[in-house]
Amino acid sequence: MNKSARMFGAALLIAVAGAAANASADVTARGGASSLDATVIFQRSGSDLMVTLLNSSSADVLSPEDVLTGVFFNISGPTVPLVAQSAALSEGSMVRWGDSEMGGGVGGEWAFRAGLSGAPGGATYGISAAGLGLFGPHDAFPGANLFGQNGPQGLDYGLLSAGDNPLTGNTPVTGQFPLIQSGVVFTLSGLPEDFELGAIGNVWVQYGTSLSEPSYVVPIISVPAPGAAVMLAGGAFALARRRRAA
Repeated sequence: MNKSARMFGAALLIAVAGAAANASADVTARGGASSLDATVIFQRSGSDLMVTLLNSSSADVLSPEDVLTGVFFNISGPTVPLVAQSAALSEGSMVRWGDSEMGGGVGGEWAFRAGLSGAPGGATYGISAAGLGLFGPHDAFPGANLFGQNGPQGLDYGLLSAGDNPLTGNTPVTGQFPLIQSGVVFTLSGLPEDFELGAIGNVWVQYGTSLSEPSYVVPIISVPAPGAAVMLAGGAFALARRRRAA
């Protein structure tokens, strides 16, 4: 191989590496309304879909309408038969005025359901700590009942903001119910081999204990490009082969 071919090949490899480095490994949605701010991160681990829900607001939580209680989303294409597997505190999060299971498990207080009708934004997949007229005990993640009745119910185990002062606010957000500051990681199994995270969209978040309380769509700010680097690599090496043959 002559010097120019070697230089060309090196440049192609650098381009491929750059494309891989710039490709996102997850779908991240983040947005706010007034003092509210939520972050939702979707990641794949084998056949599992990991959904991280964070109340990322820096504002103080003063009432139940500031407590993040649910996330809803759509998946384009065929229905994906997702099954609730676990729910645990995200890194750095804690339960105030209550307990979690060993390892931070809070699954018994959250629920997952697909095929929803009447959810915010018309979304068909949802995760919630509140019943909202959409979820019942049979929808709960595996785990112990940590407070009150089995499964999702009211405000308990909803998400306080990252910037919450637990000493301020009305009674429901200062000790009446166990609440989480500030995030939970949910694991859903059942992803097909060819599933791509880019199929996820129409992400909505819900606050409080009623669908009449604040909810809004959360803009997607990063989308993975699986296969983009591979496609570039394939094209690059094919081009390099043609140049060597020339």
